[in-house]
Amino acid sequence: MNAPKTLFLSHGSPMIALEASSASRFLAELGQTLPRPRAVLAVSAHWQTESFAVGGASNPRTIHDFFGFPPPLYDMRYPASGDPELAAQVMAQTGAELVAGRGLDHGIWTVARLMWPDADVAVVPVSVSRRGDPAEHWDFGRALAPLLDDGVMLMATGCATHNLQAYSGQPRDVPAEDRVLAFTDWLSEKVRAGDRQALVDYRRQAPHAAWNHPSDEHLMPLFVAAGAGCGKGRSLHHSVEHGVIAMDAFAWVN
Repeated sequence: MNAPKTLFLSHGSPMIALEASSASRFLAELGQTLPRPRAVLAVSAHWQTESFAVGGASNPRTIHDFFGFPPPLYDMRYPASGDPELAAQVMAQTGAELVAGRGLDHGIWTVARLMWPDADVAVVPVSVSRRGDPAEHWDFGRALAPLLDDGVMLMATGCATHNLQAYSGQPRDVPAEDRVLAFTDWLSEKVRAGDRQALVDYRRQAPHAAWNHPSDEHLMPLFVAAGAGCGKGRSLHHSVEHGVIAMDAFAWVN
């Protein structure tokens, strides 16, 4: 496979930064395998704005946007630089709002820390839109596609499934819930087919869509990635944690 310019990566729990798992090992290996980008546009489910926005900080802070986790997580910092020039290009290309002081939320830094532990890749955060539907996120991704050149990669982070109400402390390695597997099988098939019509209508077409995604925000980054990818995707990883949190990853060569 040619080196992808666009990725969708499931980030799961913040504990991915502390605990070894199939997904964490995959992300570390992916970072070692891919050509190192000079900069990453990082679309995160954990930054939700009314319309799309982009962070323009030169040195974005590490945001610890979670509660009740072990103290070592709150001590972690990911000191990647930003890229204000690239952020300005995103604003000009898409009309996204520029937010000068935005940092890196855990959906970004826990993944980036595994892939590029030396924090030597510039990271520019990009939001999802509370008002936007899947089709609008797909079109936003398509508008970003011309920027994915000269060493710039798009990394969209969310979760292939995100029903936290179904998580009740079960161990990481319990068997996957059947409804999770049915949904991720469908999702992988449609991503690999590049089936925009089905994907943006996933609420009606995918099996157990509402159960796996009681709200949309953790799948919205996938639509941005698929739009930027401009075609058929490739499945890079599948695992399920705690029986209900699917950690699928996809790539597009553009």
